[in-house]
Amino acid sequence: MVKNFNLMKIKNITCIGAGYVGGPTMSVIADRCPDIRVTVVDMNADRIAAWNSDHIPIFEPGLDVVVKRARGKNLFFSTDIDASIKSADCIFMSVNTPTKTEGEGAGRAADLKYIIACAEQIARSAQNHTIVVEKSTLPVRTAEKIKEILAKNSKHTFDVLSNPEFLAEGTAVKDLENPDRVLIGGENPEAIAALSDVYAQWVAKEKIITTNVWSAEMAKLAANAMLAQRVSSINSLSAFCEATEADIDEVAKVLGSDSRIGPKFLKAGIGFGGSCFQKDILNLVYLCEHYGLTEVAAYWEQVIVMNEWQKKRIAQLVIKKLGGSVKGKKIAVLGFAFKKDTNDTREAPAISVCETLLKAGAEVVIFDPKVSENQVADDLLHLSSQPSQFKCVNSASEACLGADTAIVLTEWDQFKSIEWLSIALKMSSGAWVFDARNCTNHTAIRAAGLNLWVVGKSNQSA
Repeated sequence: MVKNFNLMKIKNITCIGAGYVGGPTMSVIADRCPDIRVTVVDMNADRIAAWNSDHIPIFEPGLDVVVKRARGKNLFFSTDIDASIKSADCIFMSVNTPTKTEGEGAGRAADLKYIIACAEQIARSAQNHTIVVEKSTLPVRTAEKIKEILAKNSKHTFDVLSNPEFLAEGTAVKDLENPDRVLIGGENPEAIAALSDVYAQWVAKEKIITTNVWSAEMAKLAANAMLAQRVSSINSLSAFCEATEADIDEVAKVLGSDSRIGPKFLKAGIGFGGSCFQKDILNLVYLCEHYGLTEVAAYWEQVIVMNEWQKKRIAQLVIKKLGGSVKGKKIAVLGFAFKKDTNDTREAPAISVCETLLKAGAEVVIFDPKVSENQVADDLLHLSSQPSQFKCVNSASEACLGADTAIVLTEWDQFKSIEWLSIALKMSSGAWVFDARNCTNHTAIRAAGLNLWVVGKSNQSA
């Protein structure tokens, strides 16, 4: 039982996990709260070394500037997890929660082994009353498990809060500096107030929403599920537009003008990727089934089914347009990250598309301005029996040299201004461009004499 923590104030934050959530979030907190000491810890020594270098491990517009402003002043990156826990009065848990690969719930349920290990380490090392904050996206009621572990393994007291992240990769710094909302769920009003005071140093108080801990955990899953649903919905309509001579951009404009719907997440494409949407929806499906809500589970599972269908549909369309076979043909893949302005490839649609084309015998040449060749190789490792079939190059022009087709799979801004006339001269006769992101200069592509297919458009080349 917490006793008289009315003057609870956060002065020393430790974040366990230096990944895509922990690193940027803590960097912005340190930058906006110079009186708070912020330490990001991780077992991965190479990752911590990168955070302490001039080449931080995550590409995110503006992040390097924020890190350099605060690092060494009140922002620190370390592998000494125990020491950082001991000195902290607030600990953020920002570790990975992958989908289980074995055991009960395999393929759907979230694997909480890292969260459990994290809670056990906090219990062993904490020295005083500590606020423990769930930052990772977790199943509803996980806070209950964390509380049990802390109570069982420590003589000290704890408050467990849920403070899920709502940032989007590619705009993470902007989202953190000017969030739509900050959500804090918990039971102890003093602990909630203490964390609210941290955010209130730069976030308007009316944007800080407080709930019970279970609602906060649920709201994060619900938000990702609703956003993913919009992506699958607009992509399902893109196929309908292609079949009926409608234009998905025009349809989306009409939908977005309706104040009840709004314009966001109505851009047709290859499908969603990233670390959150698929994992969280699968977890939601599993939890619904666990509570006997089979119809609800089936409803949300269809969002995943539609997303997978869109990726497979477009990959098979490439094969169909190239005469029914891509064996021995060279295909340029422009973009490998799951979205622009990030180097994250987790669940990237490009992986699935490349897999289909490689298995069909194509030679795939990949260019992405921020994804390393090593990362591409890791993502396609399961195809290593045919490593010569794919390679990475340093420009779109180089990727298209001698190519039978080019597929745009990430909406990088630089792809909007590709010089298609010069690239067309380097491609094979009758070459195609497949714009699966609807982000290129279609007039220029057609003027260059290239065949063109665009997602959600009926006016395609023959």
